[in-house]
Amino acid sequence: MTILRYVTHAEVEVDLSVPVARWGLSSTGRARVVAMLDQPWVPGVGRIVSSDETKAVETARILADHLGLSVEVRPGTGENDRTATGFLPPDEFEATADRFFAAPRRSVRGWERAADAQGRIVAALQDLLDAPSHASTVVVGHGGVGTLWWCWLAHEPISRRHDQPGQGHRFTVDVDRRAVLDRWRPIDEIDDAG
Repeated sequence: MTILRYVTHAEVEVDLSVPVARWGLSSTGRARVVAMLDQPWVPGVGRIVSSDETKAVETARILADHLGLSVEVRPGTGENDRTATGFLPPDEFEATADRFFAAPRRSVRGWERAADAQGRIVAALQDLLDAPSHASTVVVGHGGVGTLWWCWLAHEPISRRHDQPGQGHRFTVDVDRRAVLDRWRPIDEIDDAG
């Protein structure tokens, strides 16, 4: 079985003077990524693909440095485009995200439509399903588009009920069957099952 793990960046340092896509990991986020290195599946990773957003690249580089690998950056795998609103306070963000998932074919407050973001992430990662590597692959990305990809892989309609419960989670894909094997799991919670 060829395995791919989709990993989302952990907690970020919120800096309103910097565009959201350029936010980096917070000290808590970095500590959680370092804790992820103890996962039993980490030594089997042979390829690391990352979104071009700073928080994802930082996550990928911690893993890559640990394994002596390079990071393949893919701009098309970034989070859904929310530049129309920029930063939103947490309650307002959550309400807008609820609407984003509930109406996937409509733009909510100028955000990229969920259906379009799903099409983009599916296209950007298709080659990883079509030509799997012999070692497992980790894709480092974001919760929104990660959830949209999970829905596509699981043949489920777009729904926030499949969303990650917080930053710094992962799910596993059986590449040969193009099937998700689990739901979101914390990156720093040791999972002996892999």
